[in-house]
Amino acid sequence: MVGIGLNWWQSIIVIAVSQTISSAAMYFNSRCASVYHIGYPVVARSVFGMYGSYYFVGARAALAIIWYGVQLFSGASFMSNILRCIFGHNFTDIPNHIPASIGITSANMLAFFLFWLVHFPFCAFRPYQLRAFFWFKSIIVLPAVFGLFIFCMANTKGKVGSVYTSTIKEGSAYGWFILYGINSGMGNTATLITNQPDIARWSKTKSGAQWSQMVTQPIGVTLSASLGILATAAVNNNWGLALWNPWDLLSAILDRYWSASTRFAVFLAAFSWMVSILGTNIAANMIPFGSDSTLLFPRFLTIPRGQFVVEFLAFAICPWKILASASVFTTFLSGYGIFMASVVAIMICDYYLLTKGNVFIGHLYNGSKTNRHYYYHKGWNIQAVIAYLAGIALPFPGFVGTLGASVSTSATNLGRLGWLLSFFVSFVLYFAICKVWPTKNQKIIKEMGLTWESQYGDFIVAEDGTQIVEQGRIVRAISDGSDGEPGTVVYGKQ
Repeated sequence: MVGIGLNWWQSIIVIAVSQTISSAAMYFNSRCASVYHIGYPVVARSVFGMYGSYYFVGARAALAIIWYGVQLFSGASFMSNILRCIFGHNFTDIPNHIPASIGITSANMLAFFLFWLVHFPFCAFRPYQLRAFFWFKSIIVLPAVFGLFIFCMANTKGKVGSVYTSTIKEGSAYGWFILYGINSGMGNTATLITNQPDIARWSKTKSGAQWSQMVTQPIGVTLSASLGILATAAVNNNWGLALWNPWDLLSAILDRYWSASTRFAVFLAAFSWMVSILGTNIAANMIPFGSDSTLLFPRFLTIPRGQFVVEFLAFAICPWKILASASVFTTFLSGYGIFMASVVAIMICDYYLLTKGNVFIGHLYNGSKTNRHYYYHKGWNIQAVIAYLAGIALPFPGFVGTLGASVSTSATNLGRLGWLLSFFVSFVLYFAICKVWPTKNQKIIKEMGLTWESQYGDFIVAEDGTQIVEQGRIVRAISDGSDGEPGTVVYGKQ
């Protein structure tokens, strides 16, 4: 936010607004998964069709690989802080045998490899098995955030100076920069908004995953960002530096106050932040890719197996090379939210306004033409595809402009609306198209006279009438309505 010309208090307000909007999107996008306990790939089938879903799932999987690697590299920066605290100059003086063109040193490669290894044990777990870890991650980072903030304020006597003053003149351009700042904040959480079904599907109640994020997301992100802005402003103003990242700040503290107590404090802070990035990488990239892989390669991959796959693929893409030499590519990654916003808009519109929260679970696993609910037109929901393309069309020229192409001022301004514009256009257009040209599934729901979430129940009904009932860790497939008759088949839940 400061980088685009906003001052510190403007940046904080923009972050608060963007995270409030993000929380609202998370609230609505998590409902379907919370009610029917299905992940993003299956929700995508219900909206985009049995074959159309492959594109939307595959696109997210590809981006998850890249972001997984980028987050690995960010976490490795904190690992470097940790190794420096433990080994001092023995770590920083490690001879470099890697060419400068690669974008990483031998010491940093060691840190990256160690942080990569830390992920390995977590690949074997399913999301609901990591609840204790996510609690630990949420708690441990709080002392690090507040501790570093207090140190920076006490050391500099709270003198933030005029480092972060607004460089934007009042006028029409001012409003566009505010919107650009909000959109940038939205882009940082675009992945989490899209990935809601993969996390919310494990919720024990219908609204458990909704209100928890609606309340905590804007408060937590705004508070942490505010502390970071003020802390770095004070340090940069008093120490004559230009720091933006917390790992660089920790390194600067070690440079200025090298002592046993300082090294221990920095170690604790770096460890806490490293755990935080680990948790974010698991929730935002590892679990979604594992979920996507089960749709793309169902015969070979489960969620844990898919998580092991992304672990190796993230190393193979050499994220340090991307960050070192491909600034245009990283700009693309930060702006891909326009592609995900259209997806989220269509999913929310379809569930809340057009199908009244009714999902026919049994039909989501039938890819043949006999699937009257979700086969749509040769496996594709054409109405959804039209709305998706229209949603990304308006901000796309401006997005291309951020990659270096020459575009008009109007295109640039539309690009600054990014996520918000893409979401609004796709949502409104999909609703309008389906009112004039409803899908077959929407027609059936109307003919059946279904009310809000009428298909929700204590059991799932397959296409042949078989009832799938969960009882603890036992799953019963009851084909004759009796719990003790020969028609009952019992499975162990994975």
